[in-house]
Amino acid sequence: MRKLIVCASVGALAVLLTGCASNLYPGGPSVAGWLYTGVKDPAQNLAVAVEPVTATKVGESSATAVFGLIAGGDASIDTAMKNGGITKVHHVDHQVQLFMGGLWAKTTTIVQGQ
Repeated sequence: MRKLIVCASVGALAVLLTGCASNLYPGGPSVAGWLYTGVKDPAQNLAVAVEPVTATKVGESSATAVFGLIAGGDASIDTAMKNGGITKVHHVDHQVQLFMGGLWAKTTTIVQGQ
């Protein structure tokens, strides 16, 4: 019985540490550490019309997950544009922070433009 409990506990831990929280947006970060990840990448997988403008303003939006069980927030480009007062997009970046493989995770969309 004790062996069954240990195996079930290890299995449950493996599921929690490799869940969706470790990959909050399609493609995930370019690199990821199990203990901590703090990566800022270009949002290459997003279909964003880039305007020929100078990046003079910055807007951010974010979403957070805890234990891979509870997640909330708005990391959309639209919200980041509104937060920065941006009407013309120059480029979009993503910043991902993970702690212990997704026990705590945060993704931030960073929009630069005018």
